Amino acid sequence: MTNHPHWNNSLMFSCLSAAATAILACGLLTAASESPSVEVKQITSGPNHHFFGYIGHAGTIPWNQSGRYIVALETGFQDHMPKPDEAAKVILLDAQYDFAVRIIDQTCAWNPQQGTMLYWNPLAPETQFFFNDRDPKTGKVFCVLFDISIGAGGRRLKEFRFDDTPIGNAGVAQKGGFFLGINYGRLARLRPVTGYPQAYDWTKNGKEKNPTNDGVFKVELQTGAKTLLVSFAQLAEALRASRPDIENRELFINHTLWNRQDDRIFFFARADFKASDQRINASFVIRPDGTGLTPMKQHIGGHPEWDEGHRMIGRSGPSQVVFDVDRQEVTSTLGSPGIIPDPEGDIALSPDAQWIVNGYGDQDRNYYVFLRRSDSFFIRTPGLYKNGWISGDLRLDPAPRWNRDGTEILVSAIADDKPKTRQLYLIRLRK
Repeated sequence: MTNHPHWNNSLMFSCLSAAATAILACGLLTAASESPSVEVKQITSGPNHHFFGYIGHAGTIPWNQSGRYIVALETGFQDHMPKPDEAAKVILLDAQYDFAVRIIDQTCAWNPQQGTMLYWNPLAPETQFFFNDRDPKTGKVFCVLFDISIGAGGRRLKEFRFDDTPIGNAGVAQKGGFFLGINYGRLARLRPVTGYPQAYDWTKNGKEKNPTNDGVFKVELQTGAKTLLVSFAQLAEALRASRPDIENRELFINHTLWNRQDDRIFFFARADFKASDQRINASFVIRPDGTGLTPMKQHIGGHPEWDEGHRMIGRSGPSQVVFDVDRQEVTSTLGSPGIIPDPEGDIALSPDAQWIVNGYGDQDRNYYVFLRRSDSFFIRTPGLYKNGWISGDLRLDPAPRWNRDGTEILVSAIADDKPKTRQLYLIRLRK
């Protein structure tokens, strides 16, 4: 069992309402006692590194239903992308025992930015969660459904393996029953920061740049049935009018996000991301039955998050906005550039949709802005240290993730230890 620091009162502060913040240059003054405030607490420690991975949007919550356990990863390094045989340990942090670490499994399908796509099963959120793994002999990626209540240490309840198109989880339906799958081997080739290095890619030596047998898949949990919702060939055809050079570009998929009603799916189709002047960064919405593929006429940048209904939160120009994907128009603005300086940052909407948190980097720190939607009251946290992990495949993204009652977020930062290790922190919102 590991000892962890207690709530750090030196990092506790609150801000005045948005109208009064002009006099608070850095947000370091303390408002009246009735104003919301935040506290920061480190919950893991070295010598190993601990992190969760993906942004907490589209219902990605690290806590199980009761809030006792946080699922996360533990590794012995952070200075290189993982090799195929460099497994990360899948762990539970027990909130009843000062977040003691319990190792329950391991995975060879992970990366520092997205982790292994951990997601508690909405149909059994107290005991079951998903993560990705890969076969050590074939390099083929698959999704695992794990149950912590079976036996002494839990066990794998099911593995979703597809030999012809080995895919991993890329987004779980928020009401449960399905997950989206993508080719993480293709990602390792075309967008390494989100892929699993050297994972099997059935499209690598294909004749088609954008094949008909890869794209966005949907898997049904009960039967294990797999459906290709949209292929790269279809996406290339949809982009042909605006990008006549599409035949020479290899598309890949990022950010496959189910909305809260599970009747819309958003994703980015991208290409050539290292060449900023040539890159393709197109957003699409599709229905879960594969119909209604719709290119977004207006690009909503950043890391979009689903609002309620068919609305998304993202960036338009200098502002954080709400965008209606059916009407294809901006319907409202959240805060202002003075409140949210980087609307392209990592964002997450609280489960009750009342608060949005925007995480953004500024030099060697990550900051978080909590915005209450009812009146635009906001709180900006102190900066959490990154120790140089600012860009590239190993960067330490803000990636805020809400708990189930909207009172805390889980984030990563570099601890004040030697050597500097990547650890997990809670930021508690005292409303």
